[in-house]
Amino acid sequence: MSTHPYTVVLIVPTGIGAAMGGYAGDALPIARAVAASCDRLITHPNVMNGAQLYWSMPNALYVEGYALDKFAAGAWGLQPVRKNRIGIVFDRSISDDLRVRHLQAADASRATLGLDLTDYVVTDMPLGVELRTASSGASWGTIQQPDSLLRAVDKLITVAGAEAIAVIARFPDDLGATILHDYRHGIGVDPLAGAEAVISHLVVRTFKVPCAHAPALSPLPIDPEISPRSAAEELGYTFLPCVLVGLSRAPQFIATPQSSQNRGDAYAAIQLRQGIWNDEVDAVIIPESACGGSGLISFARSSRAKIITVAENQTRMAVTPKELKIRSIAVRSYLEAIGVITVDRAGMSLDSFRPQIDRLKEC
Repeated sequence: MSTHPYTVVLIVPTGIGAAMGGYAGDALPIARAVAASCDRLITHPNVMNGAQLYWSMPNALYVEGYALDKFAAGAWGLQPVRKNRIGIVFDRSISDDLRVRHLQAADASRATLGLDLTDYVVTDMPLGVELRTASSGASWGTIQQPDSLLRAVDKLITVAGAEAIAVIARFPDDLGATILHDYRHGIGVDPLAGAEAVISHLVVRTFKVPCAHAPALSPLPIDPEISPRSAAEELGYTFLPCVLVGLSRAPQFIATPQSSQNRGDAYAAIQLRQGIWNDEVDAVIIPESACGGSGLISFARSSRAKIITVAENQTRMAVTPKELKIRSIAVRSYLEAIGVITVDRAGMSLDSFRPQIDRLKEC
């Protein structure tokens, strides 16, 4: 019997203070190792983005969080691409000097990496990003002018021919002395991540195209005690390079056409199956305390996907598989999780790797 490529989904939810993956690109080593252990890795910008640092993995698919939830539910498929033409939206509240810095980063990505970018669009109104913190300590946020963002994205798609969207919004510089200090020193929650997710979710939900966000902030004062996990955000004026690299090969989305299904359109069915669908996922790796997201719950309903939870990646959440009655494989570390997928990919039983094996019993 033929099999599909062994496919792993790696999730580290955004803005929940994950010990690994809660900072700028610090989950990239995990993603690289998992990608080397499977045929196909599906993950999201929070895992792959490292400000000016990035690592291109040919077998990794960069999928925004809302789209990943739709994929997990079986509503959307993923269509790999050779490249995307990327359009950039600038928040009108970004200063001229800061916009020039970002444009220079974009031009550099064209000149040095060969990325395909359209002309940019500036929103017709300031977006008005506001940051919030939940009682759990997780970050979230809002934008005051979502329609202005949507008008700008629509212009990039319909006029400039953009196939993926990078949004650069002006974020407040005053993030709170304690919050910012803790994050920069590796003991806090990313104060920007929740609002970033709101922005990208809105674009992906409305236009069904890949999207990721890069915040515009004034450079911070030098601090020699910065944590290595947050140091990637200290390197320059912009976080844009990793976003452009990720979007350049982000898969397009295939929405299930209900009308085609109802009339039994064989051609449409063939077109749909050319993409990647949730029933092809073999394993999902996620922090043990962060299992409450809709994507993970959708995957848990699949008879194929093994849910692997990692205990040492602690978060501000407290939603475990046991509380949700989700069947999972509990491991201590990502190294152990990689061992689990290696054994499963080889077609072997995990029980064979335990010191004691129970005798078979009559069913």
